[in-house]
Formats: sequence, C-alpha cells, structure tokens
Amino acid sequence: MNYFAHALRFLDRPYFVAGTAVPDWLSVVDRQVRVRVKLIEPHLLGDGSPQSEVAAGAWQHLHDDGWFHSTRAFFEVSTTLAVRFRELLGPDDSHRTSFLGHIVTELLIDAELIERNPGQVERYYEVLRGIQPLAVQQAVNAMAKFPTDNLARLIPRFLDERFLPDYLSDQRLLHRLNQVMQRVKLPPIPAEAASVLKLARPLIRDRLCDLLPEEHFRWQ
Repeated sequence: MNYFAHALRFLDRPYFVAGTAVPDWLSVVDRQVRVRVKLIEPHLLGDGSPQSEVAAGAWQHLHDDGWFHSTRAFFEVSTTLAVRFRELLGPDDSHRTSFLGHIVTELLIDAELIERNPGQVERYYEVLRGIQPLAVQQAVNAMAKFPTDNLARLIPRFLDERFLPDYLSDQRLLHRLNQVMQRVKLPPIPAEAASVLKLARPLIRDRLCDLLPEEHFRWQ
C-alpha cells in the first residue's frame, strides 16, 4: 500500500495520517531509522496526543502492509505486472522487474482510490498542512532506536511536491517512477513503459476489492 491508501480512512485524524506516512518518509530521508511494532506499542496511549496519534498511524501502516502483501491478489497482480515489464525491458534484471511490479501495483491502487473518492486527495494534503512537522519528528525519535534530524524538513517538501495526483496520468506516473528508480540507484524506465501502465490500470480496477478486501479495508 502507498500513502493515500494507508491514510484514506483516517482523514479526520491529522497526526494519525502523518503517522501512516512515517515509514515511507523515513525510507526517503533516513533509511537507517526504522519504527518497529515492538517500539511503537508502548506509545499507543489512545490519549489523542501527537505522540500517540503518530504512533497509532505508524502501527496502522505496518499492520496494513502485513495483510496487504499476504493477499493472493497482490501476488497475482504484481507478478502479472512484473512479467509485462520483463517482456518490454528484456530478460535481464537490471530494471528489477519484480520491484516494478510491486511498486506499480501500489501506486495504481492509490490512483484508483483517488478517482473513486473525488476531493479526498486534496483533503489529504490539507489535513497534513495542519500538523507541526517538528512534532512528528519528535514522536518518531521517541519510538525509533536511532534519531532523525531530517524528517521535519522533508514534510513541507512532500506537501509542496503534491505528487499523488500525478498517478492519474501514465506519463506523469512514469516520471515519478523514474524518480524512485534514481533514488534506489536503478536504471531509468524508458518511455515505452507507459504502455504497461496503460494496460495495468484496468487490471487494478477489476481486482481492487480483492487487493483491498473489506475485512481489512473499508474504503467506500
């Protein structure tokens, strides 16, 4: 799951929403800093404080990833996309086609949820603009084994970049994917890969209820 899917059900809880983004934010700015369930749990106080809400959101992210990556639909869809990328890019693994199958599945789920929930991606950014980035960083530092000084600076950049709506366009999504590829030090994806994205969208649309089963994800 990606930013919007993790947060969509909780847009009335700003620091919880921030917490759902924390594991992904840390992977961008401080990969050595991790929030783990056993480190989070002592901070699940339920008192509505920023510390408790960030902890609850981060816990929700890890819980969501646990069931999501275990679904048969995720395995089938991500494998199908990996095969399509391999057919386009060739048999060698320099483009890490399994990685592409994984990440494109998640980003296109966000795109589908954005389309099905008009106005909510704008609300997502509005909610996050109401938080104090330093309070989120302090909450993370209270939970993580190692502190970060970079998270509070990332959050305003994340809000200014507003890249989630780009997932609705094949060309803009390709641009965002290549930013990810650069960050993880993999070769860029050629423009022809937009054809795979175009074919992938109806697959995600048709399998969305399997990818986000109601017993785990009440998204209506």
